Amino acid sequence: MFYVISGEITLERTGLQGEPVVLQRTRQGFVSEASLKSAKYHCDALAITDSTVVKIPIKDLSAELDCDPAFASRWIGMLNGEVRRLRLHCERLSMKSVKDRVVHLINTQGRNGAYTAATGLKSLAGELGVTHEALYRTLAALDQAQVIRREGSTMTLLKR
Repeated sequence: MFYVISGEITLERTGLQGEPVVLQRTRQGFVSEASLKSAKYHCDALAITDSTVVKIPIKDLSAELDCDPAFASRWIGMLNGEVRRLRLHCERLSMKSVKDRVVHLINTQGRNGAYTAATGLKSLAGELGVTHEALYRTLAALDQAQVIRREGSTMTLLKR
């Protein structure tokens, strides 16, 4: 297992027609924690950008979880946070408009009404399930309508 300190890592496997299928995308946090109790990995990890990761021996982690209840409780808390993040992501992907997805992202994943796309807008477009062209057009329209203010890769919701 790995912990991503910076950069972007995906877990991928090959689809039925030979295409890559992304199972997980991580910019900071654990990669492959869902495989903790699996006998083998079913996918490959790829660094999408220059990344810094820490390798975590899975047998040692599993043993600690089995014998240290306080550590296991903290691990469960971290996994609960991941479940909440994934639920927000699923909700965002169910939204029809790119505008709604962007505003939802800023409201739920941003800090103090601002969100920074750390790995770039093309990557953010993929995370939002839209083309990068649609994202660029939407961000320009939101900026023009004074719904957001853009400074580089940071989007800030403006108060109405």
